[in-house]
This record gives sequence, C-alpha cells and structure tokens, in this order.
Amino acid sequence: DGLLTSLGDKTFPIIQQHVDDIVTVSEQEIVDAMRLVFERTKLVIEASSAVTIAALLRPGLVDVADKRVGVILCGGNTRTDVFPWQQPEFGTPLSSSSSP
Repeated sequence: DGLLTSLGDKTFPIIQQHVDDIVTVSEQEIVDAMRLVFERTKLVIEASSAVTIAALLRPGLVDVADKRVGVILCGGNTRTDVFPWQQPEFGTPLSSSSSP
C-alpha cells in the first residue's frame, strides 16, 4: 500500500506541471528488484521501494543516461520471515549462485 493514493485538487496540478511520464512495472519485476538489492547489498527493501529499481532495470523503460538519479530505499513494510522471491508464484531465482 506504499503506492496507493488518490489524486486530489492539490496533488493533481503538481503532477500535471512536473511529471513528464508515468511508467508501470510488473509484480515479478518488483520481486526481482527486491531480490537483486538483497543479493547485492544485503538490504531488505519493501515492494514500493523496489518499484523504482524495477523501472530502472528494464532496458529502455526509463532514460537515465548521463543523468544523476537518486532512489530512496526503505524496508519498513517488509516481512523478513518469508521473502517474496521465496514464493512459488514468482518463479525461479535471479541467479543460481547466490546464497540465502
């Protein structure tokens, strides 16, 4: 629910003025981004935080060439007893050489 919100009289005009594009990513891409961050940095991030990473990882979705990009990572809404990539609906691991 980190991304669930409604647009109101104050927020919609700001988006119209300052947002050039809106992109979407799949649930699988979000879980893959969460796992990648965990495998590479040993940080557990929540799904809403992984959305940005997922968009950046998909080739051609977001043009960040020669740009400075900041991403806020958080994990406050994450269960650590079962990670999403351990669920059967999200398929095989990103890499077979990674350790839990």
